[in-house]
Amino acid sequence: MNTAQLDRFDLRILDELQKDGHLKNQQLAEHVGLSTTACWRRVKALEKDGIIKKFTALVDPQKVGQPLCVLVMITLLRHSIDNSQEIEEKILRYPEVMQCYATTGHADFVLRVLIEDMAAYDRFLNEKIFTLQGISQVNSNFALREIKNETAIPLPNSRS
Repeated sequence: MNTAQLDRFDLRILDELQKDGHLKNQQLAEHVGLSTTACWRRVKALEKDGIIKKFTALVDPQKVGQPLCVLVMITLLRHSIDNSQEIEEKILRYPEVMQCYATTGHADFVLRVLIEDMAAYDRFLNEKIFTLQGISQVNSNFALREIKNETAIPLPNSRS
């Protein structure tokens, strides 16, 4: 299923579940105007097609002792598929890295890291990032405060 195949009910289901993934099927069906059976089938199809990737709880990093948010820009010494792939594989194993993007511009990778404090970040850099082969530069930007952090993807015509 691609976006062209998503109808208004699918989009409304996605919109409602992004607002509250805890909704029971009956509540969801009422919100979107479908029978419970039809709604359940559509949710299962959206999951099967990978449109709904997973259901999860959003945890407040401050309240679980991970208040420091660092945006880390990594520049490679030289660009090669093997070098990039090795770095990507290692970064995937670092639980502190919440997101990692291969980017254009000044940095080759941008990471969003959540960690407990500066000492832990120093250890993270020295024990993990600085041990990666082929790194030319690492720049760290520390978030002073969070202004916006959304998880819901804006969907076209979900209200029609």
